Amino acid sequence: MRIIRAAVYTLALACANMALAEVDPALLTGEMAKLVPSEPKALPGVELLDMADGVAALPGGKWQVVNFWATWCLPCREEMPALEALAVARPDVAVTAVAVGPNPVAKITAFMEEVGATHIGLLRDPRQQFAREAGVLGLPVTVIVNPEGQEVARLIGGADWGGAEALAVMDALMK
Repeated sequence: MRIIRAAVYTLALACANMALAEVDPALLTGEMAKLVPSEPKALPGVELLDMADGVAALPGGKWQVVNFWATWCLPCREEMPALEALAVARPDVAVTAVAVGPNPVAKITAFMEEVGATHIGLLRDPRQQFAREAGVLGLPVTVIVNPEGQEVARLIGGADWGGAEALAVMDALMK
């Protein structure tokens, strides 16, 4: 059984390395070393909510950085200013924070005001259906989505999305 698991793991790594052709492995340093490029795959077609309880969806037709987070998640809260920095540095990229679970609108709004996040789109997934169908098992998780609405990379855990390493990775993916 261990041999089979080792073979499956090795195959998965080999496939991940083939997918890395989109991003020069030399760019995957520091916190970006956690980024796992993948074959493009469609995101689930689950409705989200905006801050006024209206039905909403992720923006389409452009590159997106979609961050799954929650107000109670300390690493998520630490990461949000870096996502704001990315949104400012790359205005052609839609940066969207999807609050997963029962996050009160007042707490989301207060937190975003506290960190000065004014360039990040805010959506809510109160029943966690979108996160669950997207394979998000913990928080924070950030997915990079191409203009066709397909996930092309995923990073589990927090990262400095406004740093030079992340900006270089985004530039490479967007070529």
